[in-house]
Amino acid sequence: MRKKLNPKEQARHRTNRSVSLTTINFWLDVSLLLLFLAMVWALFVLRFVFPAGPNADGWSLWGVSYIGWVDIQFTLTCLFALAVLVHVMLHWKWVCGVVASFVASWRGRKKTLPDDGIRTIYGVGLLIVIVNVLGLA
Repeated sequence: MRKKLNPKEQARHRTNRSVSLTTINFWLDVSLLLLFLAMVWALFVLRFVFPAGPNADGWSLWGVSYIGWVDIQFTLTCLFALAVLVHVMLHWKWVCGVVASFVASWRGRKKTLPDDGIRTIYGVGLLIVIVNVLGLA
């Protein structure tokens, strides 16, 4: 039979089992590195193993055609973009703080930084600008 824990012991017991944010960031960064290396590897396979575009018809490497390798590269790129998005989400408070301090120094207010709400507005504004630039491109 288990011993009933008081609230302090329950909180301590619960925090011992949870994964720290540092551990999550570490494994996310390892995943980003592995995805990047896999993307580069697929790029080199496409660039140096296969002939260009239509000339690669009928060619294959390890049973995968040129189009299959293009699909592999596209899938790896999508996974990499998703991992980068999660990375930015985990560091969103830092991103907003950096943007807010840049805007504050640009306006000549180095001593006083905006509160969390204004920092978030600056960060979201930067995100909107980036999405619009990518959309126009």
